[in-house]
Amino acid sequence: MRDDESPAPGTAKGLTATPTPAAIPVQAAATPSGASRTASAAAPGTGASPWLRRLVVVGLLLAAVNLRPGITSLGALLEEVRDGLGMSGTMAGLLTSVPSACFALFGFAAPRLARRFGPGAVVCVGMAAITAGLALRPLAGNTVLFLVLSALALGGIAVSNVLMPVIVKRYFPDKVGTMTGLYSMALSLGTALAAAVTVPMTHALGHGWRLGLGVWAALAAVAVLPWLPLVRDRTGAPREPVGTPAEDSTRSADRAQATDRTRATDRTRAAGDGGSGRITGSRTAWALACFFGLQATAAYITMGWMPQIFRDAGLSADKAGLLLAVTMVMGVPLSFVLPPLAARMRTQGPLVVLLGVFGLIGYAGLWSAPAAAPWVWALLLGVANCAFPLALTMIGMRSRSGAGVVRLSAFAQSTGYLISIPGPILVGTLNQASGGWGLPILFMTALMVPQIVCGVLAGRRRHIEDEW
Repeated sequence: MRDDESPAPGTAKGLTATPTPAAIPVQAAATPSGASRTASAAAPGTGASPWLRRLVVVGLLLAAVNLRPGITSLGALLEEVRDGLGMSGTMAGLLTSVPSACFALFGFAAPRLARRFGPGAVVCVGMAAITAGLALRPLAGNTVLFLVLSALALGGIAVSNVLMPVIVKRYFPDKVGTMTGLYSMALSLGTALAAAVTVPMTHALGHGWRLGLGVWAALAAVAVLPWLPLVRDRTGAPREPVGTPAEDSTRSADRAQATDRTRATDRTRAAGDGGSGRITGSRTAWALACFFGLQATAAYITMGWMPQIFRDAGLSADKAGLLLAVTMVMGVPLSFVLPPLAARMRTQGPLVVLLGVFGLIGYAGLWSAPAAAPWVWALLLGVANCAFPLALTMIGMRSRSGAGVVRLSAFAQSTGYLISIPGPILVGTLNQASGGWGLPILFMTALMVPQIVCGVLAGRRRHIEDEW
């Protein structure tokens, strides 16, 4: 069995890994059969017809565009939301931590739901949840209800985010890199678009922050449409051939023998392909989890609080939103450059240090003179935030097999998102307690040091299988 294939039904128990929040298209979730047997109409490597693959492309791009506006649009209008709901700094910090909590919690459920209902159905429901959450939360009259409805939208974002690589692997096994790049670009563009236009659009509509936030539900509603025909599609699953009873009996015996051989082979290979041992016993796995968590902390602090830092420094709300857009749009080109560069390097520590230095200089500028050169600080922090694709690349390089990568990705990302939850809350608390941004920015700067250390440790040329 190749490493990039889903385990056969008889695979040893230790090798059945559950994909979790991962942007590494190593292994697609198993699905029931239901695709057409007309090979002549199928695209290479799948059971999908060309029109179906074109529909999936449209669905992927629209879904990706909607995976961040619910977060960055709120960051651009956070001051108005706080005033409108009477929200404290700590509660505002909790609100900016909700994305991390949802990514950690809903990420565990997404693969299981996809195996039961199919990833197309789960993404369709996810887009509907985003639409409902973004449409209803502006109607909330108190902070608790606003948090609950935000969590509804973010839950849809989380499950869809987890399943994007699975969709790519299923429908485009021959173009994984190209399609991953396309939806990553669409995700970054959606993030930047919401940051840039939310405030001016709110002013143009003239009905306050509630309409300015709610209008993004319309874009999410459009993204539901291409997924409706994909709800029952089971393309990409292994198909059972049709034959006579005698042929079926022979095939059943062959499958039983093949299963026995697979079990024997997998028991032999278990110690070397990520299927055995406790991943918590690997120092490299812990270093990756901490690096992922600290970079996620910085990213969500940036998306949630950076516009407010610039606004409190005297910049207009429009300009603060554009600055956040500049920070977010840096992920478009660098997401294509960093992974192949990191893959060619013996160790990734130098890249970790370089990105960390950009972050330290950006934070220093925010602390000393935020209004003096805001475009420079936004650009520097945008480069530093590209630690995300670097972390994903390192996850793919720290195991010897596909099964090991899935286990490492599950551990590093789920643990990392849990680590990132307190950061935005503490920033809000420190801002309220100190009455300014000096102390919160020092806290953000201090977090960059362990991020660099953990990244250097995670970037060493090691494999997790050698450490347990």
